[in-house]
Amino acid sequence: MALTQKERVIAQIQHRETDHIPYTLAFEGDVAERLDGYYGTPTWRDRLDNAIRSVPTPPFGLPTSDTERYVVDLYGTRWQVDRRPAHLVEAPLREPDLSKFTFPDPNLYFDDAWREMALHAIEDRPDHFWVAGYGFGLFERTWTLRGFTEALADAAGDPGFYDALVEAIAEHQLAIIEHLLTLPIDGIMGSDDWGYQQGVLLGPKLWRKYLKPRLARIYERIHAAGKYTLSHCCGSVADILPDLIEIGLDVLESVQPEARGMNPYELKRAFGDQITFWGGLGSQSTIPFGTPEEIKAEVKRLCREMGCGGGYILAPAKALQPETPTENAAAVVEAFLAEAGIIWPA
Repeated sequence: MALTQKERVIAQIQHRETDHIPYTLAFEGDVAERLDGYYGTPTWRDRLDNAIRSVPTPPFGLPTSDTERYVVDLYGTRWQVDRRPAHLVEAPLREPDLSKFTFPDPNLYFDDAWREMALHAIEDRPDHFWVAGYGFGLFERTWTLRGFTEALADAAGDPGFYDALVEAIAEHQLAIIEHLLTLPIDGIMGSDDWGYQQGVLLGPKLWRKYLKPRLARIYERIHAAGKYTLSHCCGSVADILPDLIEIGLDVLESVQPEARGMNPYELKRAFGDQITFWGGLGSQSTIPFGTPEEIKAEVKRLCREMGCGGGYILAPAKALQPETPTENAAAVVEAFLAEAGIIWPA
């Protein structure tokens, strides 16, 4: 009997090989619409089956709008959202002082209507691996509240305030997670870009000082509820990967191969029996600049080598970006489907 998508993902996290590698594939901009024209039909969309699905959650993350240029989020941060990506315009904590700041009350947003919507989504596809997220992670929330430069300056020059800020954010995020854990989900999805192309933005030392102990508490709570821990992170986190494994991260998503130390095959050799990697198909290299044949060959190699012994979920490092050539986007779709035993176009 064939495995369900949920069973495939769980098997991979438990480092067991599966009949084929579970995958996720997302699109941004006009890529999906261009593929409709390329194939002459939108039915290719029905062939894709993302193994990991996200529960709709209240708006604790980046706000969006189809009509407004500027939007203020629940925390009081003002964003410009008519450009891609959205830009922080004004942070609410202009001074390093938490005494007059109030975090949004999670109890106001996790209501019966939200729970009904979330349960309906899960019940519609119960055989998939479901995660729920809580918006910006610890580090990103510090700079959305303070401004990017100010947050880095706080971490280096005002450690008392920055430590208090991270602690307050951690407590708030744990309160959000408590609501998420009431759902019949499989994991909690974090999202925090600790890395840039060459390393950790805070530096490993300050990351370990401020973020590691709070993340350990968050992961401990999630594991205590019987759920898996997953986290998105762009950039290079090679320097702190042993720390993430130590505190209990089950799945690292993105695995951006162009960043320093993030070659997925080297990571697999060094840590493949201790953590699951999700991603690894180059969004800055292979997808935009490779040939369709090179893309298909790289997908096969990822599945073969990263999936050896389990511990891998196939995905691009990022959703297919608007600048992706249509032929290359088609090659990604066809390669992912082929790995799942589906020939498209038929």
